[in-house]
Amino acid sequence: MKPEPTLLEADNLTRHYFVSQGFLREKAVVKALNGVSFTLTRGRTLAVVGESGCGKSTLARQLTMIEAPTTGRLLIEGVDVASNGGARNPTIRRGVQMVFQNPYASLNPRKTIDSTLQEPLFINTALTRAERREQVDAMLARVGLRPEHAQRYPHMFSGGQRQRVAIARAMMLGPAIVVADEPVSALDVSIQAQILNLFMDLQESYGTSYVFISHNLGVVEHVADDLLVMYLGSTVEYGDKQEIFNQPLHPYTKVLISATPAIRQQDRKERMRIIGELPSPLNPPPGCAFSPRCPFAEQRCHNEAPALRKIAGRLVACHVVGR
Repeated sequence: MKPEPTLLEADNLTRHYFVSQGFLREKAVVKALNGVSFTLTRGRTLAVVGESGCGKSTLARQLTMIEAPTTGRLLIEGVDVASNGGARNPTIRRGVQMVFQNPYASLNPRKTIDSTLQEPLFINTALTRAERREQVDAMLARVGLRPEHAQRYPHMFSGGQRQRVAIARAMMLGPAIVVADEPVSALDVSIQAQILNLFMDLQESYGTSYVFISHNLGVVEHVADDLLVMYLGSTVEYGDKQEIFNQPLHPYTKVLISATPAIRQQDRKERMRIIGELPSPLNPPPGCAFSPRCPFAEQRCHNEAPALRKIAGRLVACHVVGR
C-alpha cells in the first residue's frame, strides 16, 4: 500500500520573543519554541501535549501562519511558508484552518451563523448566494445543527453548539489541515465526547489532517495517531501514540500519563510525582530543562542539553533513557 504524502513538515521551528525588563535594561529573550520538528500526513491526527506555558499555542500560531517562525522551515504541501512569501499564497492559507479554544469568543456576536459560514465562501469562491446558502445548510447538517439555526446569533446557542458552528466554519473551504487548539477544554465533560466524535467523523468523511493541541491526555488518547510531548518550548518525546501510551520513555511523559484518570482498575498507572513548578522561560535552567524536577536526573542532565535520539521507534530527548 502506497504511503500517504506528507502534508505538513516542521523542521527545527523556533519562535523567540523579546521582552522588556525595564528602562535602560537589555531586553530578555523568551524561547517559546526551541527547535520543534515533526511531520503530518493526510488523514492522520498529531496531538501536541504539555503543561501550560510549554509552547503549544505558539506552535499553533506558526502552523496557521498567524506568526512567522524566528528560524526553521515550515513546509505545507511542499511549499516553505516560512520564507519567500509562501505564507501569502491564498491556496496554502485556505488549506489550513483553525478551531479555537473558546467558542464564546471565537464567533462574531453581531453576525448570524449564516453570515459567519458564508463569509469564507464569499471571499474565496465565485459561488452565487443561493449556492453558498446551500453549502451552509449542508455543513450545518454535517455538524449536527438544523437549517433554521442559520438565522440565529451566537448568544442563542450553548457552548457545544457554538463549537459545532466554529468547526463548521473551519471546514467550509474543505481544508487539508485543521489546527485545533484546546477545542473541548471550555466545554462540559458531557459535551466533550460529542465534539471529539464529530472531529473523527469529519476526518473520516473528508480525509482532513488534524494538529490537536491539548493538555488532557485522556482526550488525546481518544483522537490521536501520533503524539508530540513538549516541555518549555522543546520536544521531549515524539512518536506513535499507542506506543507512547503503552510504554512512555521520557520521565516527563511518564508523569503526564500517570496523572491521566482511568475508569478501569487495570488501566490505572502508579502515580509519579514531581516537585517544583515549570521554570520561567525568561530564565530556563542549564542542561535539560526538565532536570530540576526530574526524579532520574544525573549531573550530566544539569549541564548538557540532550539531543533527540531515536529509541524504540520514537524520538526521545533524554540522557538517561536507552542506556
